[in-house]
Amino acid sequence: MKVLAIIPARSGSRSIPDKNIQSLHGKPLLAYSIEHALESDEVNRIILSTDSEYYAKIARSFGAEVPFLRPSEISSDESKDYQVFTHTLSWLKENENYQPDIVVHLRPTSPFRRKGDIDAMVRILKNNVGWDCIRSVTMHKESAFKMWFLRDGLLSPVVNFKPSLELYNEPRQKLEPTYIQNACIDVVRYSTIVQKRSMTGNVIGSYVMNYFGDIDEWRDFNKAKRLDYLLLVNKVFCIDIDGVIAALSPGNDYNLAIPLVENINRINKLFDNGNKIILFTARGSMTHIDWRSVTEKQLKKWNVKYHQLKFEKPAADYYIDDRMLDLNDINFT
Repeated sequence: MKVLAIIPARSGSRSIPDKNIQSLHGKPLLAYSIEHALESDEVNRIILSTDSEYYAKIARSFGAEVPFLRPSEISSDESKDYQVFTHTLSWLKENENYQPDIVVHLRPTSPFRRKGDIDAMVRILKNNVGWDCIRSVTMHKESAFKMWFLRDGLLSPVVNFKPSLELYNEPRQKLEPTYIQNACIDVVRYSTIVQKRSMTGNVIGSYVMNYFGDIDEWRDFNKAKRLDYLLLVNKVFCIDIDGVIAALSPGNDYNLAIPLVENINRINKLFDNGNKIILFTARGSMTHIDWRSVTEKQLKKWNVKYHQLKFEKPAADYYIDDRMLDLNDINFT
């Protein structure tokens, strides 16, 4: 199948000027989406749609094709995705006789995709022939059943398909979970866009993610610069056991080690978000006592999630111990 990734990156932005090329951790924002598409095994072509030759030059330097500049009339704040995508697909059909089977929508404002999510979504859509598209979503912490429209001082429920039940008065725990589109990845059939004239169609598949990382305003951008968003990238975290996972043991008798539960929960969240966790320890380095068996049993008992355990200090992107990086420096909210 021909799988085309389209990355829309217009030059105008009211919330953040030149948002799509603002530098984030040393790279322009749009570069992340290009790199994610290049890493995909399913995507076999990448087009960036922009109205700026300067943006186009940057995009080409990172490996995207920019065969045209988008017209100004579909490059405003009010321009719809459908207009941008039909323009791209029409141009490719008319000028190259190229027609993809599946289109992957990657927004530059979502720079923290986990590796493999694009391929997983494409494959799911391929295997579900009755679906028009598949969209990434995140469970919303606030229930849509508890949300209201406010008109002329009066409230009306946003979700009201069973008015007699007054779902908004039910305990939150009894309500069905609701999900919000997280603007990370949309995978759409070509026929959905061209024939059904829609970016979703009627049968919309779901791909649930446990994070929401869309950058819309400066506060989002500043948050993305902090370490809390790095947990959404595939990084290697090297974490010391004593002083981080366990309290320091009296007299280095590690049989007496006590777990630091809050820190373990944070480490497990790093693990669950797709990062590689390597635990290291200097236990026995001075006394030559073999503490491996004790340590492994403790980690299992404390339900610590990790990939490797080393009695040395291996290479990593980040070291978390009682001397360098503190787990409290990572904001998981």
